[in-house]
Amino acid sequence: MATRCSADQDRIRSVRGDLFSCPSTDALAHCVSEDCRMEKKTGEVAVLRRDERYIYYLITKQKVSHKPTYESMQKSLEAMKAHCLQNGVTDISMPRIGCGLDGLEWDKVSAILREVFEDTDIKITVYTL
Repeated sequence: MATRCSADQDRIRSVRGDLFSCPSTDALAHCVSEDCRMEKKTGEVAVLRRDERYIYYLITKQKVSHKPTYESMQKSLEAMKAHCLQNGVTDISMPRIGCGLDGLEWDKVSAILREVFEDTDIKITVYTL
């Protein structure tokens, strides 16, 4: 059922299914705006610990009505990667972040994901319905 995003990237894979069916130990990641009141700025990441998992709020735009940029996405992903490496996170599940209503192209976002996480052992599972 799982398919790879690219032949050389076993650690980033796409699956069809509900994000909330992922393993309970996987960290979760999704995009939010600064006006979510997390005292973080665009390009940063807010982190919540819930039971055995981290939830990453990628701050990719200033206001909910704005659109993210590829640059803000990359900065937020870099911030998430740093937290993962410091805290031993090895598995992240996420939707197609920044796409859909936010309007970014998945091919470009997935390329950024591969670039940001290329030198790590972190496995990323991307869920689509």
